[in-house]
Parts: sequence; C-alpha cells; structure tokens
Amino acid sequence: MLTSLAIRDVVLIERLDLSLGHGLTVLTGETGAGKSILLDSLGLALGQRAEAGMVRAGQSQASVTACFHLPPDHPAQQLLAEQDIEPEDDLVLRRVVQADGRSRAFVNAEPVGVGLLRRLGSLLVEVQGQHDQVGLADPATHAGLLDAFGGLEGRRGAVADAFREWRGAERTLKSAQDAIAQAQRDEEWLRHAVEELSLLAPLEGEEDALSGERQAMQLGERRAEAVASALSELQPRDRRGSTGPAAALRSAARALERLPAPNEEAAPILAALGQAQDALAEAEAMLERLGADLGPDPRRLEQVEERLFALRAAARKHAVAVVELPGLLHDLSERLAALDAGAERAAALEAAAAAARAVFVAEAGALTAAREEAAGRLEQAVARELAPLKLERARLHIEIAPREERAWGADGQDRVTFLVSTNPGQKPGQLDKIASGGELSRLMLALKVVLARGSPVPTLVFDEVDSGVGGATAAAVGERLAKVAERLQVLVVTHSPQVAARGTQHWRVAKGIRADRAETRVEPLDPAARREELARMLAGETVTEAARAAADSLLRGAA
Repeated sequence: MLTSLAIRDVVLIERLDLSLGHGLTVLTGETGAGKSILLDSLGLALGQRAEAGMVRAGQSQASVTACFHLPPDHPAQQLLAEQDIEPEDDLVLRRVVQADGRSRAFVNAEPVGVGLLRRLGSLLVEVQGQHDQVGLADPATHAGLLDAFGGLEGRRGAVADAFREWRGAERTLKSAQDAIAQAQRDEEWLRHAVEELSLLAPLEGEEDALSGERQAMQLGERRAEAVASALSELQPRDRRGSTGPAAALRSAARALERLPAPNEEAAPILAALGQAQDALAEAEAMLERLGADLGPDPRRLEQVEERLFALRAAARKHAVAVVELPGLLHDLSERLAALDAGAERAAALEAAAAAARAVFVAEAGALTAAREEAAGRLEQAVARELAPLKLERARLHIEIAPREERAWGADGQDRVTFLVSTNPGQKPGQLDKIASGGELSRLMLALKVVLARGSPVPTLVFDEVDSGVGGATAAAVGERLAKVAERLQVLVVTHSPQVAARGTQHWRVAKGIRADRAETRVEPLDPAARREELARMLAGETVTEAARAAADSLLRGAA
C-alpha cells in the first residue's frame, strides 16, 4: 500500500509530507482549494505526463516521492527483478520535473525511464475519476478480474501451462523444419564434407600428440647425426684402414718397437699407446651402440608429417582450428542424419505439437465454460450493488468472445470485456464510452465492491465518486467505499459529508496566503476538527449547532 507521499514545489504546494495508513482516507475542502493538485502529484510519481506548469512559480524544479510497502509476491516485485532492480519491502518512486518540462524518474534511488515508472504505477494504484479512469476501464484487465472473482486461478494456471507446452512443441517443430530445409539446400556439399572428414577421422587432441611425436623424432634425428659424425672421426677413412686415430696409434707403436734394445724408456710409452687403442676401441663400440638406439624410423616421421599436413589442410578448408575438426564432423553428421531422417522426425514433432494444441484447446475450453458461469454470478452481484447507488437501471454485461487462433495466449482463447448499459433497451458499450462521469465512478465503485478480493492493486483512488448525488445515495457510496477499504487502501476526494464520515483518516485541503503567495495546505483532522469540517460540509459557510448535531449523527452512524 501507499505509506507516504512527499511533494515539493508542485503548483501551489511548497512542501507537503503525508503519511497514509490502511482503510479509507477522505480528502475534503472547498472547491478550488487544491485537492486535484494532490492527485496530479501522485500521478507524477506513478509515471503520468509531466508539464512545466506543474512547477511552482519561481522554482527550478518540482518533485514527488511516493513510498509503497509491498509483500514479496506482489507483481511489482517481479517487474523490478526483471529490470535488475533489487526488490525491497519498501518501494520508492520519485519524479523530478524541471521548469522547462523535462523530467527524470527514479525507483529505489536508481534512475529509470518514465515507461517503467508507469508500468509500476499501474500495478500499485488505480485511479477512478470522472475524467480519468485507470484500471477497470482497461479491457486488458477484465479476464484476470473475472477469473479472480470466479476462483479460476487453478484453471487459468493449467491453461497457461498447456499454452507453454504447445508453444514449446511448435518452436521445436519449426527448429527441426528449418534445420531440414537448410540441410536440403546444402545436401551435396554436406555429404561430400562428411565423407571427406570421416575418411580423415580426426581425433580429439591428435594435433598436439602428432606435433609432440614429430618434435621428439626430429630431436632424435639430430642426436643420431651427431653420433654418426663422432663415429666417422674414429673409424678408418679408407678401405685399407690406413687412416684414422686407430691406425695412427698402431703406427706409433710399431715405430717405437723398432728402437734398438734395450730401451727401457719406450716401455711405458708403448703401454700408454696400448691403453689408448683399447679406450678408442671401447669408445667406438659405445658410439655404435648409441647410434643403433637413436636411429629414428624415417618412415614413421614421414607418416606423422603427412598426417599433420592433412589435418591442417582440412582445418583451413573448413575455416576452423584443427582441434575443432572432430566437433565439426559430429555437427555435420547430425545435420546429414537430420536430413536422412528428417521426414520421420518432422512427422513425430508435428504429431507432438498437434497433441499439445489439443490439450490447450481442451483446457481453454474448460476455462471458457467456467468463465461463462462466473460471468453470470458477477453480473448478478454487481446488479445488487447498483440500486443503492442510484443506478438501478444500469446493467453490467460481460462479453466472452472467441479470439482468432493467432491471438490465443496463456490466458486462454477468450476476449473478456466488461460492458454496461445505463438505460433499458440501450445497447451495451464500453464502460468509459456509455456512462457519464458520475455514473462511471459509481459503476466502478460497484465493481470494486464485488471484485476487491481478487484485485492485485493495493491502492484505489476515487475522485468525487459521489458527484451529483446526495442523501441516501451518498450514504450508500460511503458504505461501499468503507466496504472496499476493508480489503484495500482507498483514498477518496469528496464533497459529501455522508462519505467523509466513513473515513478512518480525514484530511482537509485548504488554500491560504503566505508571503503574498497562494499556498495549498493539507491538515489531518482530529475528532473535534473533523466534526467541525462535517458540519461545514452540511451547513455551508455558516456552521450551526444543528449542523454539528447532524455531523455527530453521521459519525455515530459510521462507527
């Protein structure tokens, strides 16, 4: 509900802070005192049109802040979540209007578009006035209101579920049909690509494995070349074995052996030369063994390089990375399989969509039947409320008409419209087209009395709903406003003492002069001031004791 309203520099209001509670709040005051300014200010916070003329003379801007307390499951909380605005228990709507007519909007201190403010406002407040009808006058709300009155939320939920299932089946079918059509357009290329990639048979991680293997073989090849080069330096360089380090060691030993005996100095040298020959032979044998171990398989290296070239060529051809080739083959194979099995799968999906449609049609038909029964009860319930409101000739007609299939939705197959006729024999028409301002406000009140239980909007505003009536009719209006206020928060601008006496809060709107400027003030009335205000409304300019006694009588009757 609306818990507070803060107004700054709007027309004749310089500064005004109002706290609101549950029940019925009445605003009274003489004509021209500024009651409409309050409603216009609230309208600003709810996203209605802003005009430069709303800014108080001499000021650069005007602002209005409306604070609402909402339960966690209120539709406004869901809308906030959809807009990535953190829902809170207290929702604050603020509107700032510049002197040039430009405006800014805020929700919980976050800047937003005026459109979002208007959407939130429609979920929070309904205004029922002689010239401005918001809420019940909108046919888009009528199906939901009828369903709430009839207790049809369960049936409506089943229809919504069936509609989502049907639409989901339709989307799946269309997606499959589009895929088949695309596959058929690319069939020749698709079959060639799948055949080519299937023959290539790329594996996950194959490129990395092959690259590592090739690098290892290339390294082994370079090591084998180094060993072979070292071995060639040790081995004889001609067929007779007359060159090379081994031949040189042997020649040196033979030369020393030819020294005249005895030659004791040559003995250790000959021993060292013998050891060198042995070490050289061992080194040569070790190099030969190492060379045999390191020798790469030239054929395997060639195979690895050919495979890498084939994979990379295929990747370039299809404009993907090598690592994506297995996935590409899988996707293309699925498209080809969809093409090959397309007719069979499409037939199955068509059958599923048809079955889902049949379920929706059945659920929607049951909802239509239930709505027709509930519509009769609602028409009768509203009719009982109209006579005391001096609308005994008026009748509510609820039209339930089928919509074209393309207009079916989660709310069913029907278009529900509340129509009214105000005189016998008159053709029913839309609420805001048939009734006059006062009649329309009272019609809306009668509807609200009956529909209050199912209303998702927590705050109602009635602007002069008692216009043109008095006496027993005004008393009946007051009774019904109080009845609606048992479930919803109600604000009413009234000139009727019978209505004002029903309020749980009573504010008087007055216009005065301060510093040579007109100013609108709003005063909450205590019991004594309230009695005096009701007496003024009854007697006029001169308040008499008889008027005060009549005011007391009204207050006792409303208690």
